[in-house]
Amino acid sequence: HTAHSLIPTSALPFLRRLLLSLSFAAALATHPPHPKTLEKQRRRRDMAEVEAALPVAATETPEVAAEGDAGAAEAKGPHKLQRQWTFWYDIQTKPKPGAAWGTSLKKGYTFDTVEEFWCLYDQIFRPSKLVGSADFHLFKAGVEPKWEDPECANGGKWTVISSRKTNLDTMWLETCMALIGEQFDESQEICGVVASVRQRQDKLSLWTKTASNEAVQVDIGKKWKEVIDYNDKMVYSFHDDSRSQKPSRGGRYTV
Repeated sequence: HTAHSLIPTSALPFLRRLLLSLSFAAALATHPPHPKTLEKQRRRRDMAEVEAALPVAATETPEVAAEGDAGAAEAKGPHKLQRQWTFWYDIQTKPKPGAAWGTSLKKGYTFDTVEEFWCLYDQIFRPSKLVGSADFHLFKAGVEPKWEDPECANGGKWTVISSRKTNLDTMWLETCMALIGEQFDESQEICGVVASVRQRQDKLSLWTKTASNEAVQVDIGKKWKEVIDYNDKMVYSFHDDSRSQKPSRGGRYTV
């Protein structure tokens, strides 16, 4: 499979416009990389952690390799994820008078293979590439990163603070791989993750579905701390608290 099979050709113009709108890849829009270059970049990436988390890749690849050329060729194909995921982005600007919240939130791209994830991450969706105040989101396909979305309406979020862009990049990547690799036992409770880049300090938030279920949220929080190797206290807040602009001091739950 070539890079053409990773992302449909029809989507390439959209991706170039997206890069321009984010103001960090004008050169890419002017001189788009050759598909073979993207393929080489993708192959150089260490996908071991993601592939190990996928049941098919972890359990079938060694057996297929021993079954002959046909099986080996099949093993080299795209690594399908258990579900589709969508990247979103939100470039924070001064809102126009009367503009509703979320008008600057834009859907980026929906994918369902490991290879597509790496192409999108490498070329676009890396927090350190953002300038000014902006957000990147990775959510399950069909779920919008808004409080009003039915999957998020009764939920909340675990939040960590990052004072260094390199740390944010690492935690964002580890979280994305854990999500698409279904590493959380309570994966049905997770909506997605948000990387928020700001001038003073950055934040990473893991959104979940049922805020009132303390036991489940604490389990998710503990697992997430392991995934991102975070040693400080982590707090969980309800979306309802944020909506009412009366957040619970210290968060509802801590791990």
